[in-house]
Amino acid sequence: MSSAALAVGIIAGGGVMPFAVADSLVARGIAPVVFALRGACDPARVERFRHHWISVGQLGRATRLFRSEGCRDLVFIGSLMRPALSEIRLDWGTIRVIGELMSAFRGGDDHLLSGIGRILERDGFRMVGIRDVAPDILMPQGAIARATPDAAATADIGRGREVLGALGPFDIGQAVVVIDGHVVAVEDIEGTDGLLARVARLRETGRIRAKPGRGVLVKAPKSGQDLRFDLPTVGPKTIEGVASAGLAGIAVIAGSTIAADAQGMVAAADKAGLFIQGLPA
Repeated sequence: MSSAALAVGIIAGGGVMPFAVADSLVARGIAPVVFALRGACDPARVERFRHHWISVGQLGRATRLFRSEGCRDLVFIGSLMRPALSEIRLDWGTIRVIGELMSAFRGGDDHLLSGIGRILERDGFRMVGIRDVAPDILMPQGAIARATPDAAATADIGRGREVLGALGPFDIGQAVVVIDGHVVAVEDIEGTDGLLARVARLRETGRIRAKPGRGVLVKAPKSGQDLRFDLPTVGPKTIEGVASAGLAGIAVIAGSTIAADAQGMVAAADKAGLFIQGLPA
């Protein structure tokens, strides 16, 4: 099979994850081609890989590039600030599906990505997920740090999963902080880092009275979410935020959560005495 036939296209937003996926593909003999989104993808890191720059709104140009590189399989990965429709410079390939795109923009992030994915699949491409192309960067089940959750933390994890399951249909967020059975913060547009910073501020101002070392950050995909898009992600920065927030650890869904720099994450957790638990789906 030719290298072109094996090529996988990575539509790359911000952060380190597009490059972790590309490295995982290279390690397995699969050629990645990075389609870097302007204003989001890291221009220095992308230089290590075969790549093209594309802009949001250039669907026609993007599909021509996908085909020229032999990338039938495509994966979305990385952070992306949702642009306003008025900020998007459209090409003809986008204009022909503008009605569908406007409908997708009116939903949440998962709805937007799923909508774009459906358009691309209709054009003959196949949208794949991290579980298909880079399963080695997903969170395993069980404890991966030295510390493990006690009975109180286990109960908080259960409450967190219940809350996220209830909130999922509203596309609010993928994370919640529970301390001693109380839901103290839910993720919103500021993301997980902002959520943890908010919990740290609540502790500093005395709004959270529980002793440090109690409480859990729980992350899970939204119920009904297309798991090819926008999976929850944790990494060393998450652990730093959990430590600053005075929590006991984190719990995420195994096989459906990206573990960015797992070694660095475990090292940070062991240093802070925090647990990292992969939960069964």
